[in-house]
Amino acid sequence: MFGDGKTSENHKVDPLSSTLKERLENVLQLIERLEDESAKGMPIVVEGQKDVVTLRNLGIQGDILSAKSSGKSLLDVIREAEARKGDEIILLFDFDRRGVELTKRIAQWLERRRIKANRFFWRRLRSMVRKDVKDVEGLAAYLDTLRKKAGD
Repeated sequence: MFGDGKTSENHKVDPLSSTLKERLENVLQLIERLEDESAKGMPIVVEGQKDVVTLRNLGIQGDILSAKSSGKSLLDVIREAEARKGDEIILLFDFDRRGVELTKRIAQWLERRRIKANRFFWRRLRSMVRKDVKDVEGLAAYLDTLRKKAGD
């Protein structure tokens, strides 16, 4: 690459495209890390069934529990996650105001019970997708959009 942003006389590098590619790669790497943690047996708690489907479509095969399905209360779902692997639970609620509040409340509740509320993935995804995605179920469409815009 030359100092003027060109790779040769006829090919310019599109800075927007490379930024989008970097963002795409970063999100995909994070999802891969989430997949690894899930495969090791760490349960993931999401808000709804569409979030479960999205994570499955993204390749996550471990325990994913929906807080809003099967007629159980949110606390019942958390207790179910505790029973599967009692020392740490990944919280992956939506990125909107309600998801922020839910993540905070559930994390506090878990920590009072001496269970680590893993918010790493939620925080990183939320910062990466910024205002482009408001919920977990929107991740797949967001990744498709990034792929198209980045020319991947």
